[in-house]
Amino acid sequence: MAWSFRGKVQLRGLLLSLLGWVCSYVTTILPQWKTLNLELNEMQTWIMRTWEVCVVREEVATVCKAFESFLSLSQELQVARILRVASHGLGLLGLLVSSFGSECFRFHRIRWVFKRRLGLLGGTLEASALATTLLPVSSVAHATIQDFWDDSVPDIIPQWEFGGVLYLGGAAGIFLVLGGLLLVFSSYLGKEDVPFPLMAGPTVPPSCAPVEESDGSFHIMLKPRNLVV
Repeated sequence: MAWSFRGKVQLRGLLLSLLGWVCSYVTTILPQWKTLNLELNEMQTWIMRTWEVCVVREEVATVCKAFESFLSLSQELQVARILRVASHGLGLLGLLVSSFGSECFRFHRIRWVFKRRLGLLGGTLEASALATTLLPVSSVAHATIQDFWDDSVPDIIPQWEFGGVLYLGGAAGIFLVLGGLLLVFSSYLGKEDVPFPLMAGPTVPPSCAPVEESDGSFHIMLKPRNLVV
């Protein structure tokens, strides 16, 4: 079956949205949000994510410890936890809704205008996931920069630096917004709404039936009476 232009745009939007959601999920799992290298012990590196902190020792197993309390976290990590969960929910929901509104999903009782609205809603959800994906990454990066250039901290004390996961989170946000915009754009392409296939052609009620043009003359219609013999 040949793909229409609208179908190709939808497919690209779905693939970009799926790629963005996978990158966002991997960003949450990986621990390299922040890294700390100790000059006194180069064989040891600290890494941190929103759920735990780990110590990586060369030629030795990595030891991780989860944060005991949510309230004990810094403000940027608290915000990051909440927004990461919201990002996964919005991205997955947008993918499901957009899939039902795409040309790949066919069901004879779904009207085209309803599928168009599903595609528009799914694209909006994917684009909204941009904020919940980039905000935690940006907040952690901003806090890391502030702590790194804090003049009150002596230079001899090691400082946390950017981890590679922050760049992956930024890429995930870009993929999500591009996929969402393509899905929204595809919802404005295609044909107009058509009735259900099981429905007959449009009928005009008697009150809306077209009236024949009159030539201006008057005609008297007499109703015949039944004659009783």
